[in-house]
Amino acid sequence: MQALVLMCLLWSSMAQAGDYTWGGPDQEVTETKSGNVCLTDQASCGCCLMQQQIHRMKTFFNMSLNELEKELAKTQTVLNNVRDSRSAFSVALTNDQSLNCMGPFRDARIIAYKHAFINLGGGYSVDTGVFTVPRSGVYSLALTVYSDAGSPGNTLAACASLMVNDQVVVGPSEKNMQDQEDSATIVMALHLKAGDRVAVKLPIGCFLCDDHSHYNTFTGFLLYATD
Repeated sequence: MQALVLMCLLWSSMAQAGDYTWGGPDQEVTETKSGNVCLTDQASCGCCLMQQQIHRMKTFFNMSLNELEKELAKTQTVLNNVRDSRSAFSVALTNDQSLNCMGPFRDARIIAYKHAFINLGGGYSVDTGVFTVPRSGVYSLALTVYSDAGSPGNTLAACASLMVNDQVVVGPSEKNMQDQEDSATIVMALHLKAGDRVAVKLPIGCFLCDDHSHYNTFTGFLLYATD
């Protein structure tokens, strides 16, 4: 192999200097048909074949590298989309040790859930109680309301309204005078647009009770983006 490589280098050097035969520079150059070159000069033929093979391998590896770079770029784009799509929150009304109730009030008002289990993407505000949709897509939303009337015979009013842009979408409700305590849950999927405002409102006459057991929860997360 070393002898063949040296022969290739010698052949390349002679080719740059001029057209000579293997007999020396004083010999006339005799045209040889390409089909018989390996019969007359096996060394140069082997060098040529090796160069052709190296060229083929170089072309193949360059093509493979380009394809790998394209696939890497696609994968990076997918990962970036996944990172941008991470939006999830789950909050509870309070984290107090003792049971405290919110309401009833003379006017309806937004419920600000103060205890956050998760707020991935920072879309939910514990100060305002509003989840601002970061990206258009289909979202899963779940709302559980719970209340305690204090004793049997008292009016129980565990109710709330799920709002999107100040419009009522659905309202779980448990109102009666038979149960001292009760709860209601709704789970749904909604197509929301970036910038939409999602919140839970406490209607007039309703009241919710909670402590560190987290009976009242509000949860939402992006199922898939549509933008």
